[in-house]
Amino acid sequence: MLHRLTISELTRRIARRECSAVEALEACLAQIDRVDGQLRAFLSVDREDARAQAMAADKEIAAGGSAVEKPLLGVPIALKDVLAHKGQPLNCGSRILGKFVSPYDATVVTKLKDAGAVVFGRLNMDEFAMGSSTENSAFQTTLNPWDTTRIPGGSSGGCAASVSAGECFASIGSDTGGSIRQPAALCGCVGVKPTYGRVSRFGLVAFASSLDQIGPFTRDVRDAALLTQVLSGYDRRDSTSIPQAVPSYIESLTGDLRGMKIGLVKEFMVGGLDPAVDEAVTAAVRKIQSLGAEVVEVSLPHSEYAVATYYIIATAEASSNLARFDGIRYGARVDGADPMELNSRTRGAGFGPEVKRRIILGTYVLSSGYYDAYYLRAQKVRTLIRNDFLKAFEKVDAIVSPTTPTAAFKVGEKAADPLQMYLSDIFTISCNLSGICGMSVPCGFTASPKLPIGLQILGKPFGEKTMFRLAHAYEQSTGWHREWCPESEIANAS
Repeated sequence: MLHRLTISELTRRIARRECSAVEALEACLAQIDRVDGQLRAFLSVDREDARAQAMAADKEIAAGGSAVEKPLLGVPIALKDVLAHKGQPLNCGSRILGKFVSPYDATVVTKLKDAGAVVFGRLNMDEFAMGSSTENSAFQTTLNPWDTTRIPGGSSGGCAASVSAGECFASIGSDTGGSIRQPAALCGCVGVKPTYGRVSRFGLVAFASSLDQIGPFTRDVRDAALLTQVLSGYDRRDSTSIPQAVPSYIESLTGDLRGMKIGLVKEFMVGGLDPAVDEAVTAAVRKIQSLGAEVVEVSLPHSEYAVATYYIIATAEASSNLARFDGIRYGARVDGADPMELNSRTRGAGFGPEVKRRIILGTYVLSSGYYDAYYLRAQKVRTLIRNDFLKAFEKVDAIVSPTTPTAAFKVGEKAADPLQMYLSDIFTISCNLSGICGMSVPCGFTASPKLPIGLQILGKPFGEKTMFRLAHAYEQSTGWHREWCPESEIANAS
């Protein structure tokens, strides 16, 4: 079936005229019609605009356009509802933006279009990317395609679920503390968080500006390498973008791991790790060894402070970034007797409980008398965490770990316990704090019910080539990425 192809397979078929861009898009739209009433991954789909893009791609192909010039020519790709797409709604999973429509394209959207992609749809997410389950969306709860009684992860739950269910060939999300890697692991697809500064954040609505990074969800590592290549590069409109040349990630997919050293983190062997996850990751490490890599133990002594550090820095930056949503300049408005009351009533009605919780926490740690005790100290600990990684990378080329401590949990299981929800990102948060690159690849399943498990691979700053080399070699030696969720059960679930 067309909607099950990888990007590489689809572009080959399009190049051979075995199918068209319009047919590829229609296959996605038909799958959305079939399963999204149950999954609820998409918030909206502008079919007219998407079809116009697909027809334009087919005209370009007929005129001699090729994948050499445009590597994504005719490929339907969907967006998390936190990325600006001109003429499309931009709500960030929140009611406070009302009927806001983006007046411009994010840099990554421009890059996708320049590469020939058919960019369509708005994917559900935790409100303002604050959450690990997509239960914090103001509009709907997205469900996991492998088991529709369970969450898909978050905050980019719609991105992961849509790719896993075949509703698009790839999606673009954002990762602040694991929001790409965690849902990718729970939905059985590949998710990449590039090095901080590698991909422009222009047009990404900010949650925590020193942590946010944009990256792709795909069905295999080759597609992930291709999309990361397309998205990467310096952008003068993003002050945090780093002017560093982007190497060919596809060329790194050699399948050869000889001479590579892989680190296992002593401190990541924590209690609470699900036995099935432990078993799958241990088997993955053995497979990596069999491919020629040497596995050694490394230490990240300050990693135990990562969760606490993250929730001080992230909430502080969220408090600052979300101050712009005041009911005056744009978005929804709840009138009041004066500007203060207008602001208070608008934010009270527009923000959900998790966003309010984080704004309050962030405002507290930035307040007079507490700044030094919390925010300043957290920044110092962050430096220690980054230095731990840099020291470890003097010994190894990459680090592997579980992506998540458990497989996908039941809807509502952790909704009433924010601390337990925050601990879902225990293995992913330190990557964002240290600014390195990371990704998740499928590495197995739990027995009953059958749920995906992810292997996290962490690379040096701007070490994406090595990260992709390891991920691809491992992936090609297994069949996990070729497993498909039970589509009939999604469509028929009550």
